[in-house]
Amino acid sequence: MPVEASAQLRRPDELARGDFDMVVRRLADDIAFGADNSLFMGGGLEYAASRPYQPGDSVRLLDWRLSARTGKPFIKEYEALKRTSVYVVVDTSASMAVSSTELSKHDLAVWIASGVGLIAQRRLSPVAVVGAGERATRVNPSLVRSDLWRTIEPLRRGDLGERTLLGERLRTLLSRLDRSSVLVVLSDLHDPDALAALRQAGHAHDCMVVHLMDPAETGRLGAGFFAGQESETGRAFLAHSGSAWAHDHVRRDLIRAGVDYLLLRTDERVIPVLRQFLRARGGLLRGRG
Repeated sequence: MPVEASAQLRRPDELARGDFDMVVRRLADDIAFGADNSLFMGGGLEYAASRPYQPGDSVRLLDWRLSARTGKPFIKEYEALKRTSVYVVVDTSASMAVSSTELSKHDLAVWIASGVGLIAQRRLSPVAVVGAGERATRVNPSLVRSDLWRTIEPLRRGDLGERTLLGERLRTLLSRLDRSSVLVVLSDLHDPDALAALRQAGHAHDCMVVHLMDPAETGRLGAGFFAGQESETGRAFLAHSGSAWAHDHVRRDLIRAGVDYLLLRTDERVIPVLRQFLRARGGLLRGRG
C-alpha cells in the first residue's frame, strides 16, 4: 500500500526546489484521493453536456449513467461558470516556527498551503498565497503553476523574529475583494486582532480556518501552568497548556460567523484529518449560492 506523503514530510526548507515540488504534487494527490471529482470543482465549473468517449479522455469524467444506458462510454464536459479565486493566507509569525515536534506549525502551514493551492489550480481556480507576517508576497490570484511556487518559495523558511500581521493582512485583503472568494487561513491564531477580520470574512466569503496547535499548547506534553511572552504583541501571559476553553471559544465564535473551523495538531496525521474536513464541508471549492 503506498505511503501517504504526510508520513514522509520534512521541514520544507530542508528540501531542494525540485524535491519540494514533487512532495507537494504527492500531497495534493493524497488530499484529493478517493474523493468525487465534483467535491473539488466547486463553483469553478458547471456541467455542460456529455459526448462520446475519445482515446485519451480521463476516465474520471465518465458519465456513468449515460454510458450504462447506451452501452457506449460517454464523457461529461464542463464549462467555466465562474473562476472562483482562492486565497491561502499563511501566518508566518515567530510563534508558528517554535515547535516541540519534528514539524512546526509553520512547516505544516507551508505544506498545506502548497497542496491546497495546487488542488485549486488543477480545478481551474486562480490561487494567491498571502503571507500574514512581515514578508511581502504576491496577492494577485493566478492559474500559472510557477506563480504558485514563486509565492511559496520565500515562505518555506520560518523566521523566529517575525511579527504577526494576520488581522491587518486579512482586512487589507478583504477590502480588495469585489466578488465572493474562497479564503483558507492557516494560523495558530495568536493575534487577537485576527478574530474580527475572520468574522468579517465568514460573512462575505467562503472562509475556512485551519487552527494549528503544537502539543505543548494542548496539554499533550503535561506542561501544566507556564509563563510566557507573546512574540507578536510583547504581552506577558500565564496559561495552562491543558486548558481547552480558549480554542473552544474561538471555534464557537468563528462557526457562528459562518467560518469552517479545523483544529489540527502538529503531531497528527495531516492528510486524513484534512481530507475528512474538506469532504465534510463539500469540497475545497464549495463556493456560494
